[in-house]
Amino acid sequence: MKTHSIALIPGDGIGTAVTKAAWSVLETVAKQEGFALAGTTFPWSCQTYKDTGAMMPAEGIETLRGFDAILLGAVGWPAEVPDSVSLHGLLLPIRKAFVQYANMRPHRLLPGVEGPLKARDFDILCIRENTEGEYSGAGGRVHQGTDGEVAVETSIFTRMGVERILRFGFEQARKRRGKLASVTKSNAQKYSMVFWDEVTHALASEYPDVQVTSYHIDAMAARMVMAPESLDVIVASNLFGDILTDLGAAIQGGLGFAASANINPDRTAPSMFEPVHGSAPDIAHLGIANPMATIWSGALMLEHLGETSAAGRIMEALATTTAKGIGTRPGQDKTDAITAAVLSSLD
Repeated sequence: MKTHSIALIPGDGIGTAVTKAAWSVLETVAKQEGFALAGTTFPWSCQTYKDTGAMMPAEGIETLRGFDAILLGAVGWPAEVPDSVSLHGLLLPIRKAFVQYANMRPHRLLPGVEGPLKARDFDILCIRENTEGEYSGAGGRVHQGTDGEVAVETSIFTRMGVERILRFGFEQARKRRGKLASVTKSNAQKYSMVFWDEVTHALASEYPDVQVTSYHIDAMAARMVMAPESLDVIVASNLFGDILTDLGAAIQGGLGFAASANINPDRTAPSMFEPVHGSAPDIAHLGIANPMATIWSGALMLEHLGETSAAGRIMEALATTTAKGIGTRPGQDKTDAITAAVLSSLD
């Protein structure tokens, strides 16, 4: 029997509950499909930071390197640990160390889910550059606390980084409907974004079967609302992709359905899969967190590991569950009840 080793990082807040829910679904479908999942839990979180001064141990990256994949719940407890600390202490180091440069976020309406738009034809794959760009962390502050304080944040765009994320986008478009939208703001950012547009244009000739269109970020935000059916695969920089995917999550019914995959396409290190709803401290103790985003992320993980049948069955179970109205009412369905319904649909 084939066994996949999975590092589980439940994290903070609702992360622990949704990770537990997703893991129960993953273990169930693994048994049904004839493979095994070996999970090891790492309690790295904001509590870890409070206890030790670090979000994860110094050897954390090397510990994770030996796993086939990572499933993460949620990280953050801003009342006690600044988001800038938790993000740069756990998520970003993992993404960068393991060269998880492709962040994939699928956006589509599951049956029975009512999004804010009238259109039901909503199926977009957003691909966000995940390791450089506006989130490179290059910069600093001087003369802090004085009237002359200066803060500088520099975006870093490399030809290797831009080309590889665009190629990844082109390949995904080939697997879907053959349309790629490249998003920049090259009318205002005449160096980095013009550079991105130039690389897009240069690569387009290598993919004659893919229809390529370039959009400015503001125009794309409007198009996602006004004409989502015209879009297939969207590729954007770290910041622009971050913004657009939250818009996509809202259109698909809310962050409770927002799954993501941080992919190392070369498979030289483990990829990481996580919901993008955050730790939601305000509801963490209520037992009403929607686990579907984490379960969906688990399906993406299985697909990445080559267990496509199991991944497909999870997505069918999610669709069956939401078609019954379960998990479609924010705050009204308990986490355990939603999980039980998904497990029942698998059976």
